[in-house]
Amino acid sequence: MSEYDIFQKLEILTDAAKYDVACTSSGVDRPGMEGKLGTAAKAGICHSFAADGRCISLLKVLMSNDCAFDCTYCVNRRSTDCKRASFTPKELCELTMQFYRRNYIEGLFLSSAVVKNPDYTCELMLSAIKMLREECGFWGYVHIKAIPGASPRLTEQLGRYADRMSVNIELPSQTSLKLLAPQKSKEKILTPMAQIRDGIAQNSKEIVKYKAAPRFVPAGQSTQMIIGASPESDRQILNLTEGLYKKYSLKRVFFSAYMPVVSDRALPALDTPPPLLREHRLYQADWLLRFYGFSAGEILDDEHPDFNPLLDPKCNWAVNHMEHFPVEINAAPYEMLLRVPGIGVKSAMRIRSARRQGKLDFDGLKKLGVVLKRAKYFIVCNGKSASPLPTDNPAVIAGAISERGLGQRRIDPPEQLSFFAPIREDGVKCLTGQI
Repeated sequence: MSEYDIFQKLEILTDAAKYDVACTSSGVDRPGMEGKLGTAAKAGICHSFAADGRCISLLKVLMSNDCAFDCTYCVNRRSTDCKRASFTPKELCELTMQFYRRNYIEGLFLSSAVVKNPDYTCELMLSAIKMLREECGFWGYVHIKAIPGASPRLTEQLGRYADRMSVNIELPSQTSLKLLAPQKSKEKILTPMAQIRDGIAQNSKEIVKYKAAPRFVPAGQSTQMIIGASPESDRQILNLTEGLYKKYSLKRVFFSAYMPVVSDRALPALDTPPPLLREHRLYQADWLLRFYGFSAGEILDDEHPDFNPLLDPKCNWAVNHMEHFPVEINAAPYEMLLRVPGIGVKSAMRIRSARRQGKLDFDGLKKLGVVLKRAKYFIVCNGKSASPLPTDNPAVIAGAISERGLGQRRIDPPEQLSFFAPIREDGVKCLTGQI
């Protein structure tokens, strides 16, 4: 491996880290401390987003891209002919502090290729983050990728210095993992995930007994899976997502549309566009699982294993279950309001509060933030409907509220999103919860 100066390493290792998804608020409100630099609370704002919704307030970098593994889909795999570089712990600390002092970043997102073996890699990352916290006095937000296969002792120590940790699930099935990443295994991935879950639960009990107890991953854990590199259906992916939330108490599951970067018979061709619309649908469905009371089996089933490209998952569920509609807005329970297209979590709460003051009409709903161009087909106010179409014909309603019908988006072949492109309405709704 050639020797590079620190700025050449930065260029190589930030570029190598671009496929790690870090779109999340810090989830921790640790305030600043006298004599320390940074505050995790500010990092939690995550006010800087790219047009595709990813957070840009973190220094996202690899400790090293000199990988011992040969995962077929990875740009950093051992057999790839690319520039290799590694930071020393001191170099990474110096860069982070310089970037923070210049107000370029509010925190650090640290991942790494597997250098030599998982334990060696974990020790490098631990040395860096320990130096950053203890010697440099950095108190800002830190997200660290745990290394599957590393010693539980090292994983536990990393969790004492990190705000958030994540273990990448990588691919949606064990079969695909064996085919495309034979040096990784389901057990090696899920073991540290379970350890972090148990550590967080234990730490919560410790904090109740002793307020000043050392924190362990206070912002929780997340994971990421690659979409489109393997043949799993949307239903399989969504079922896995639901299972991860329930079993491992994850804060977020992130989806990354596969961008062909290497040529291999087991992967899509290099000219295959990344499935960005599919990624977007998965994020919408993920929001329904976490905040809207839906189950994976309600969103997709055996007859419909993949998402409708023209309807978001909530609208698609509604038009296929018209027996539940229209609902009387002045009487419907909160749980049912959440299932009405055009009514988000905030607007449902506002409706519930406003109903205590009197009857609501369509003008009132609009003021409360309800998107009537969707909702009007599924609701009545005081027994009156605002729908210009018969509500007993799902096909007609589907055509009227489809993304093509609403003029929001042409269903063109997917393309890489521009950093400077305007944020589309659905992208905003996915982030704010107004689905």
